[in-house]
Amino acid sequence: MSDPHQKPGTTHFGFRNVLVADKQKLVGQVFSSVAGNYDLMNDLMSLGIHRVWKRYFVSTAQVKRGDRVLDLAGGTGDIALLLQGRVGEAGSVVLGDINGEMLRTGRDRMVNRGKVAGFEYVQCNAEQLPFAEASFDLVTIAFGLRNVTDKDAALREMHRVLRVGGQARVLEFSEVKSEWFKPIYDFHSFNVLPRLGKLFAKDADSYRYLAESIRQHPPQDALRTMMAEAGFARCDYRNLSGGIVAIHTGYKV
Repeated sequence: MSDPHQKPGTTHFGFRNVLVADKQKLVGQVFSSVAGNYDLMNDLMSLGIHRVWKRYFVSTAQVKRGDRVLDLAGGTGDIALLLQGRVGEAGSVVLGDINGEMLRTGRDRMVNRGKVAGFEYVQCNAEQLPFAEASFDLVTIAFGLRNVTDKDAALREMHRVLRVGGQARVLEFSEVKSEWFKPIYDFHSFNVLPRLGKLFAKDADSYRYLAESIRQHPPQDALRTMMAEAGFARCDYRNLSGGIVAIHTGYKV
């Protein structure tokens, strides 16, 4: 969904407006910078709660043994690893990420754990997926959609590569619902996170961007509408932790 106040040819990069052509490169620089400390910083930023969100996200997905699954913005592989436990040896999980450094980190992490069979790694842009139509039973994207330049295009591509009856799931930071909690959440986002980034990752700016990008992401109802417009049916969402994050779901019919 476009912002009527944006100049043509520009998009959000945090609270800055940048040229559409530049956003992918800028986001890439952020994730190349944080790749090595990504898991540690997620634990510090969320006090470990992100692990609960991700387990719930995967445990409630429509997926069974033998399914083929695509996990976009797969990062360091935590969602892919959980999904592999659901699809079993007969299934497969494709871990896709536009950022080569994140993808290498995820692959190395899997290999170090002895998790080799059943995984594929593809460097790809969510807006132009290199897969045939109806290739997957489930498509997931966790904490990645807000960094995509053209979210509508990414949602259309997720719909295209799904098989009929397949499910798409989006786990993403969303709009906090409790008014009393909003100032606490804002303080944590704009004061604590950059300091944690500077202390543990030697990079305050990237974590400042990540906090800003959450505020620019479409809230729950808007994203549900975007999924419907992309072709998904039975679109719905569930708030977790008071709307700090939400799980959006849609189906291909």
